[in-house]
Amino acid sequence: MPRKRRPEGTRAPNGASSIYYSEADGYWHGRVTMGVRDDGTPDRRHVQSKDEKVVTRKVRDLEKERDSGRARRAGGRWKVEKWLAHWVENIAAPSVRYKTLQGYRTAVYKHLIPGIGAHWMDNVEPEHFEKLYAKMQRDGSSAGTAHQVHRTARTAFRAAWKRRIITWDPFELVTSPRIEEEEIEPFDEDEIQRIIATALKRRGGVRFVIALALGCRQGEVLAFRWSRLDRKNRIIRVRKALQRHAWEHGCDDPHACGARLHRVACPDNCTRHRNPKNCIRDEKGHHRPCPPNCTRHAASCPKRRGGGLREVEVKSTAGRRKWVLPEALFELILAHEQAQQAEREFAGTEWHDGDWMFTQPNGKPIDARRDWEEWKSILAEAGVRDARLHDARHTAATVLLLLGVPDRTAMDLMGWSSPNMRKRYMHVTDQLRRDVADRLNGFLWNPK
Repeated sequence: MPRKRRPEGTRAPNGASSIYYSEADGYWHGRVTMGVRDDGTPDRRHVQSKDEKVVTRKVRDLEKERDSGRARRAGGRWKVEKWLAHWVENIAAPSVRYKTLQGYRTAVYKHLIPGIGAHWMDNVEPEHFEKLYAKMQRDGSSAGTAHQVHRTARTAFRAAWKRRIITWDPFELVTSPRIEEEEIEPFDEDEIQRIIATALKRRGGVRFVIALALGCRQGEVLAFRWSRLDRKNRIIRVRKALQRHAWEHGCDDPHACGARLHRVACPDNCTRHRNPKNCIRDEKGHHRPCPPNCTRHAASCPKRRGGGLREVEVKSTAGRRKWVLPEALFELILAHEQAQQAEREFAGTEWHDGDWMFTQPNGKPIDARRDWEEWKSILAEAGVRDARLHDARHTAATVLLLLGVPDRTAMDLMGWSSPNMRKRYMHVTDQLRRDVADRLNGFLWNPK
């Protein structure tokens, strides 16, 4: 028998939940006050079922969520695809650096949305992420790429949890992909000397000497300006970094704008490409064709905007630092300035005056890609093992360790905001081990 209505003239307390039977539709209904909506009106959630016990259980579940502070925000449910796109474009984009945002977008649009985008946010389980990471690595992605996707997803879902889009954070249980820490081997004294000797034979090669001696990041060195060099006190100030940004379309129809550059899949008997490796195939391990709604190829847009080499802030507040230049390095920089002045006179009106310390022959700043190629060429000519340009920063930090520079001073010179960076950049070399061995030998076997 259906439950009778409350006696006339009585009412439940304000905010209390209610369960009632409706003869109009034959359903039991439950209504729970969960809080207040954005516009100030009460947030009343509704559940219904033909079984009174089911409605009672649902009402109690909502009350528990409300009382524990884990209730989902008012409004419709979010699909994973919708939330990730909203998060990366409206929450992350205004607050993170350009390179960080590019990494987020790659993880979201290339991996997360195709992998789990069809799920409802409140139905996502930890296993969905773990299976996605495993599939990525089976398909050829590195463990580092899978870990980057993991970090992006964790950041996005924790933002959803804090905003009560979901009632719990699945990343409390998600196991991150295992990655092996890459072992960095800084250059030894002989390698450093060979690299410096080779670099100084090149035009503008002193910038690589700066990388080895001061440990400045590549973008920081390329952003050096003469106005930031204090010649009287031999001080160079690190304030900015040079970074290449992708171009964006400025036209009304990006798809039509790049139509002539859209890649199409090659047939099995393709005769357009002499080298089969250049053929564009889909899902075969080769380059994929452009999607039907491709809006890329902005570099060819006549109204392109926002791209090219741009000066940006250094990575952190600690990155804004200054170095007192060693006298020998200061002399090399002055000699470079004289060589650049000769180039300026030779270029005449073609010279682009941007006050850059290191430039192309026409005065424009140097692109990081060209700089990287020059570094690789120097290593090959010097007969030194192949290494990243960033390994020069590891080398400079390790030299500070060899010289016994105090930790606080080393942090200031390298631009570190956390003491934990010492472990990452300062490496115990064979020279340090030999020094310890010599000290032990003198202490234990040659006492005074």
